[in-house]
This record gives sequence, C-alpha cells and structure tokens, in this order.
Amino acid sequence: MSHHTTSISGIQSATPSVAARCVRAGRGELDGDPLVTPLVQSTTFTRQGVGSEAEHQYSRVSNPTVTALEDALGELEDALPASCFATGLAAETALFLAVLKTGDHVVCGKSCYGGTTRLLRTILHDLGVTTTFVDTANLRQVEDAVRANTRLLFVETPANPALELTDLRAISRIARQHGALLAVDNTFLTSVLQRPLDHGADVSVYSTTKFIEGHSTALGGALVTRDPELDARLRLVRKSTGAIQSPLHAWLTINGLKTLPLRIGRQSQSAATIARALSEHPGIQRVCHPSLAAGNDAEIAERQHLGAHGAVVSFEVKGGLASGRGLVEACRLCTLVEHVGG
Repeated sequence: MSHHTTSISGIQSATPSVAARCVRAGRGELDGDPLVTPLVQSTTFTRQGVGSEAEHQYSRVSNPTVTALEDALGELEDALPASCFATGLAAETALFLAVLKTGDHVVCGKSCYGGTTRLLRTILHDLGVTTTFVDTANLRQVEDAVRANTRLLFVETPANPALELTDLRAISRIARQHGALLAVDNTFLTSVLQRPLDHGADVSVYSTTKFIEGHSTALGGALVTRDPELDARLRLVRKSTGAIQSPLHAWLTINGLKTLPLRIGRQSQSAATIARALSEHPGIQRVCHPSLAAGNDAEIAERQHLGAHGAVVSFEVKGGLASGRGLVEACRLCTLVEHVGG
C-alpha cells in the first residue's frame, strides 16, 4: 500500500487504509483460512518432541487468538505486534516492572486515570520507585521534575478527566535529553485518532476495554512499541506474571476493532456537537473537549489528532456538587456507569 492520508467519516488517518486494517483484523490471508478469527479456547498445545519450538505452547505465554489481536494492534501503528494483557492496568503494571527498579523515578501527569495514580502511589512506591506528578502541559514543570534517576515519563493526552493536551514531540525531546522513556496512555483516542509513536513516544498504552473493544463485553490492555529490546522485556514480564489476555476477550476485542473507525468517528462528531451546546448553556461553568481548544492547545490538537478529537466530554455545572448530582439524577438517556467507550 502507498502511504497517503485518507479520510473516513471525518477522520484523517496517517496510516494507509486504517479502516481496512481494522476490518481485516485477525483475518487469514491464505487459501482456505477462516474469514472470522477462530476462538482458540485451549490452554495448551501439542508438541512434536522434547525441545520443540512450536509457535504456541501454553496460553499464559501466547495463544493464536491473542496473537491475531496483537498483530492487528501493532499494524495500526506500524509497530511490532502489541503485547496484550488481561486489563489496561495489567498492561501498565507490566510496563512499570519492565523498565523500573528500586531507586528509580517516574514523572507522571497529574491528570491521568486514577488507577495509574494508585498504582504509582502505593504499589510502586512500596517497591522503592518514586513518582512526581506534574502538569505535563507545562513543559517547564516537566523539565524541573526530571532527576538523574528518572527512567520514565508517563502521560495521558487528552488527559482524564479534564482532557488537557500534552505536546508529545516536545515532551519526547525532554525524555531523550535525560535518557528516559516516554509512555503515552492513548486509550481515549486510540491509534485511529492519534499515533504517539509517530511523535516520539516509546510505548503506546491502551485499555482496550474502552473504545477499541467498544461494546463493554471484554476487559483488556495493550502495549505497542517499535523497540525490539523493549518488546522482548515486556513479553518476559507478562510471561513471568501471568497477565496475558484471555482468548475469549481477545476474540471479542478483534470483533470490536473492526468497527472502531466508524464508531469513534461518529462518537467524536457527537461529542463536539454536545460540547458546543454545553458551552452555550447558561447553567454550565466550564466545558472540556479538544474541539473547543484555543491558542497552543488548538495547535497541539491540530498537529496530533487525526481529524477528530475523541468521544469524551467533561464539564462543570454551576452550583457545585448539589447541582451536579441533580443533573446526573435527572438524565434519562444516559446510564451511570464506571466506564467510557461503549
């Protein structure tokens, strides 16, 4: 395929035929291959002899259905096959165990998924890894936070929950200057709308539970990199901790991936419409969505986002907590859950 920019439902893709890549996820290419990815619900695989080098030997290490998903997620970022995990937090845990040790330091965005913050503040802290939380949109704060023992910069952009944007090219330069790795949680946009590796990140981090699977039926996480040495280390940690994704959840995620560009394109359009309407409502204090960004944030969104800005909108209502609770309880079309992406 030639590398050209395509447009799908308002989404501009930096990859060739991103929709085709998604819809063909896990599909066989040889004569007689199944059209639909088989669900291989086996824990173990036959061997031809002692010391045989079969591709799949035990499903804690690899499984054909999981591998099909990994191949598809890696291809979407022109990277090595992804490493898929039982959850997004399992993927983050493997990343931290793979690149950090006692005495190391992390710089993390102060606006990020609460599970990430908890993991760093409690589990990793007790293992001797320290973390400084900063506003990663403020490059001076990032620079000032980096220490001689900083090994990892971890950011979300757009960040959870107020959707702050981080300049990935700028922050990747900071990481390189200090010999640190850059990991980007790209769950909210997915590789359809943002490709962190193209902007200098070492690892793209996903909770595939959210938009990639898209139907609230399968937990999962993924790490995507172009670095073979890092990839090998991530797989060793996954093998050693037993955190691989289940075949069933991988199979469900492959099926969800096929419609990802269509879903996130329409969701992004709806989110932008809702954000504009909320911004004009007299009862709303503040609305957060990259489609409303101005100044430097608008430039970052234009440069990093591929034609749309994601499906998540956050906002504050006037009147504080009581008004916010009243609004939520008055909703009839929305369902209150601890989840996004479905």
